[in-house]
Amino acid sequence: MLRVVELSVSMSTIQDVARRAGVSTATVSRVLSQPEIVSPLTRERVLEAVEALEYEPNYAAKSLRTLKTGKIIVTVPNIASPFFSAVIQGVEEAAQAAGYAVLLGDTRHDPERQEIYATMLRRKEADGLIFLGHQLPDTLADMVERLDGRAPVVNGCEFSPELGVSSAHIDNTAASEAVMDLLYGLGHRRIGVITGSLASPISRDRLAGAHQSAVRHGLLDDFSLAIGDFSVESGAAETRAYLTAPSPPTALFCFSDEMAMGALSVIADLGLTCPADVSVVGFDDISYAQYLRPTLTTVKQPMADIGRETVRLLLDILNGVSVTPVAMTLPHELIMRASTGPAKS
Repeated sequence: MLRVVELSVSMSTIQDVARRAGVSTATVSRVLSQPEIVSPLTRERVLEAVEALEYEPNYAAKSLRTLKTGKIIVTVPNIASPFFSAVIQGVEEAAQAAGYAVLLGDTRHDPERQEIYATMLRRKEADGLIFLGHQLPDTLADMVERLDGRAPVVNGCEFSPELGVSSAHIDNTAASEAVMDLLYGLGHRRIGVITGSLASPISRDRLAGAHQSAVRHGLLDDFSLAIGDFSVESGAAETRAYLTAPSPPTALFCFSDEMAMGALSVIADLGLTCPADVSVVGFDDISYAQYLRPTLTTVKQPMADIGRETVRLLLDILNGVSVTPVAMTLPHELIMRASTGPAKS
């Protein structure tokens, strides 16, 4: 005989919440599943009780799996980024196909903003949350730990096993190593690398790949590093510093296409030519990359597919298909265009 076991993940029960708020358990359920039909005063009283008692609905329990909002929260550290815009398009497409609406939050790397959206999930104002940055708010970290793989939280782009959540991403280390191998193969010896913030796992992984290639080629002494923030402005600033220094690099590897755009601008401002004087490689293959002059050599990320996969991973959690974190590595491609050429002799 099949026996169904419902796992408890909270010391508090819905009855405890109802007693504290002075309402029925049915009202508590309505607040958690359809808050718009409950009066604001009652809703606030129930949510205060939920917060005070640290009550979490049991996602493993069949009775509560039916309490759906039909909404998914997606948080992004920079809503203006063309890269994140393409990922979000994939999320929206897959979510709508599954009958979900997407609530988008621009966190701007601000912990307080991140906590606002985390609290929305905790209060069951959405069924799940996809975060496209690398920071897991304390509220979500606590939920992930207590639900042990069943928390409806998924990461896109910035894989870090320490977070303990499912993720869709590429192999950033291998992609970066391939870029450096390409440049070394073209005869470049002095290569300037412009990273994003090293607080980001993708920056650290890409830097590891670049470092591995330099070591393999016996050129670590000629390897130089500048730290940007993935923006056009930081790419321009670091490129200017590189190219106005003694013994400037003959090639630049930027960890985002936006930084590569800044690099190309400065190369032109200084009266230099790309790739005759300086080769440039970006990362992401955003839609603008093929229209730049020269067209940009870059690593193509399957941005929309990353978005779609994060939704699929989240739905597997919500439907009880997945009970342990899944690391989904998607394919990347090194796209050779006109911004790279042989090293200047």
